[in-house]
Amino acid sequence: MMTTLKATTAAATLSLTLASTQALAEMQTKTVEYKVGETTFTGYMAWDDEFEEKRPGVLVVHEWWGHNEFARGQAERLAASGYTAFALDMYGSGKQADHPDTAQKFMQEATKDMDQVKARFMKAMEILQNHESVDASRIAAQGYCFGGAVVLNMARMGVDLDGVVSYHGALGSPITAEAGTVKARVQVYTGGADKMVPSEQVAGLVKEMQDAEVDLTLVSFPGVLHSFTNPGADKVAEEFGMPIGYDEEAANRSWEGTMRFYEAIFAQ
Repeated sequence: MMTTLKATTAAATLSLTLASTQALAEMQTKTVEYKVGETTFTGYMAWDDEFEEKRPGVLVVHEWWGHNEFARGQAERLAASGYTAFALDMYGSGKQADHPDTAQKFMQEATKDMDQVKARFMKAMEILQNHESVDASRIAAQGYCFGGAVVLNMARMGVDLDGVVSYHGALGSPITAEAGTVKARVQVYTGGADKMVPSEQVAGLVKEMQDAEVDLTLVSFPGVLHSFTNPGADKVAEEFGMPIGYDEEAANRSWEGTMRFYEAIFAQ
């Protein structure tokens, strides 16, 4: 009887210990306010403290709507996969658009000076690298729509990134990649029916990256529209008559490809 009681007590203690450990090892998120020049920005850090060792960091660059819940959700997905992610802010605190005209205005203001774009990106990268959970030598960036163009341009400008991933991002740029300048490996996912990223842009990017001897992987999904990763795209398309749309298969395949990409580049 005593042996049974001791075993039961030990089992209960072990169960409580495991439950306590599981409660402590969970997703952590933090809103981060920071400044670039005189402008204040609001970012979002996500990591899982179940992983004790330092891990790679991934920057998430938002769509042209601004730093919103979709960008934060992508950061959380990355954290659940074992990375520390920082959803940065390219527009400034509180600048979230709910109309295409406003989004266009915010985007034009942010990109009027490429040095400004780079400064905002580099500040966010510094914040991510300094996070206690991050191995500062292993950093990548992924962007959506506007953000996809941003991460490609950071690669073109020679920012020290292991890799960049563009989802339905603009592929043309006033900046041209040059041989020996691009440090990052590049992955691009685009929709074959994306009217905002026509086939001429796709072909132009392939030639540009080949000429610059960049390690490029490009996937084009036949019949898929712009914003295919965002489940909210269909509602926006209906409300504003925009040629965009969510595609579950393309979204899943691009995410799975990204995870394989990160495994490969961070293992080197």
